[in-house]
This record gives sequence, C-alpha cells and structure tokens, in this order.
Amino acid sequence: MTGPNIRSLASSSEPLDDTADVVFEVEGLNVLYGDHRAVGDVDITIREREITAFIGPSGCGKSTVLRCFNRMNDLIDIARVEGSVKYHGIDLYDPQVDPVAVRRRIGMVFQKPNPFPKSIFDNVAYGPRVGGQRSGLDEVVERSLRSAGLWEEVKDRLDTSALGMSGGQQQRLCIARAIAVNPDVLLMDEPCSALDPIATGRIEELMKEIQNEYTIVIVTHNMQQAARVSDRTAFFTAEVDAHSGQRRGKLVEFNETGTIFSNPDDERTEAYVTGRFG
Repeated sequence: MTGPNIRSLASSSEPLDDTADVVFEVEGLNVLYGDHRAVGDVDITIREREITAFIGPSGCGKSTVLRCFNRMNDLIDIARVEGSVKYHGIDLYDPQVDPVAVRRRIGMVFQKPNPFPKSIFDNVAYGPRVGGQRSGLDEVVERSLRSAGLWEEVKDRLDTSALGMSGGQQQRLCIARAIAVNPDVLLMDEPCSALDPIATGRIEELMKEIQNEYTIVIVTHNMQQAARVSDRTAFFTAEVDAHSGQRRGKLVEFNETGTIFSNPDDERTEAYVTGRFG
C-alpha cells in the first residue's frame, strides 16, 4: 500500500483528549546493552485508554523501549536503563518497586503466540492462580475469553490443549491470558507478524473493542496497521554512531496518528511513511 493510501486510513480519527490521565511519562530514556547505547534520549507521554503505535525500521529500538514499560529488560543481564519511566507518577525503576507487581499491572503479548502446553482453560486461569485466586476461576476464564473474542469458538473445548488452536486463536488466547489478571495496560510487541491477514484483522478489531478498558501500546512494522488502529504514533529511526559504528535507536517524532501520516514535522518521518526510506 502506498503512502497516500496510508494517509487516508489515518485521516478520519477524531481529535484526542489531551487532558486524559497520563499513564506513562518517559523522560531522557536510554537503554544500554553493556557499553552499547541501543536507544538514546527518548521522551514520550502515553495517555489512558489510547492505542499508541511504535513504528520504524528494524533495529531502531521500538521493542527495547516497549520492554522498559514493564521492566522486561531486567531479564537481560547486560541491559541497563537510564532516565525516568513513570507509571501513574511512580518511578518504575525505583529500587522499592517490585518488577513482578509491575508485570501484573502491565501485561504483554509477544510477537509469536506462546500458549502454555496446557488446556485452554488452564492457560487463562494460570495468572489468577499464581496470584492466589482459587475460587471464581470459571467466571474469570469466561470473561477473559469473551473480552478476547474467543469464547464462542472454544467454550465447548476448554479442556483441550491450547496447542491445537490456530495461530490467530492462540494469539487471542494469549491476550485473554494477559487480561485475566486485570491489568491496566497491554503491551503488544508485533502481535500480528506471524498471522495471516484474516487473523490480523481480528486482532486489530479486538484492540479497538477493548481500548475502552485498557491502555494499549503496540510495536508494529506494518504502517497500515498503525494507521488503522492507533490514536498516536511514535516514529523511531536508527542512526550509526560515528565512533563505534553501531546502530542507535532514536525517537524522531511523536504525534497524533493522523498528523504522523498526513503532515509530519520531520522529513525523516515523511520519507518513511511514504516508502522512500526504511
């Protein structure tokens, strides 16, 4: 799809509420892997009940920044996060903040569907059980599967293995599993890259259906997808460090999606969304 068509996809969005509560406030964010600065100087504000898309070429730091929001980079020994990442005003990287508690409030759906080798029911009930819930699991599972648009498809085979589901169903199951613990935020790292167009369309519909309940941040290589589903879009690029020769991610521009695709401020954004770069 060409640039002008993408622009038409994003042009019909209504004005956003800039007074909506701030969920994430990021200032001066840098992520280093050892001595390599993978992403530098990111400032971004993400508001409640909006879908925010991160776009840009490979290696520009989109997923690295996303993982800062639920401290997934903590699981990488050589990773170090500098700067400020506040969640509802709380510094996520304060030593007193429990990263496990952070991940209960800020769920994540990964690029490749990763259901557990358990039944459909046990996949969804897993998080609540780990959190100590023993009663009311039937209701939690049904509510979560309904929210993920999956209940009618699986309600008669909840005791069968999740590994027998289609790829699109598995990804919706992973979304159901993420929302079963009542998170505030859903992070999605290229959730449709392994899916066919029909399954991709269903995931996009699902995102729009649940955004009244969750703040959603999605990393995507698919600019059409960003234009279709997101309220705001951040464009990242990668620059080569003159001294080390390594690529470093950089946030170029962050604005309402319609503006990013129709009237961006930076010529690098214009080049990317029109297909002349990236």
